Amino acid sequence: MTESKPSSRLLDYDLCVHIFTASAGMVGVCLTVIGIIRVVISLRKADLFVDDLLAGDAILYLIACLLSYWALRTRNLKRNHRVERVADVMFLVALTLTAISAGMIAWAISVR
Repeated sequence: MTESKPSSRLLDYDLCVHIFTASAGMVGVCLTVIGIIRVVISLRKADLFVDDLLAGDAILYLIACLLSYWALRTRNLKRNHRVERVADVMFLVALTLTAISAGMIAWAISVR
């Protein structure tokens, strides 16, 4: 049984909205954690690589946010699917990088 076009389009729209809101929020989370890490670095006089990793992560989330916004605004259904797929992949890559960063932060805290 196949889905009808209106239902499929509604699901696409819903996915774009979720990627847009989640990635926009995660940009703020990354920037907040970078600020906290910078305070810790200045207090401990130690340099951590994780703040650079989080800066790249924030950029990936921003790209996912912008792509999902573009997918929401486009009228061409084929382009919408392509842009949405790229936004989805960007979001998942950024989410994976967030998990790696969290592991690095946990490791840095436990070592010192």
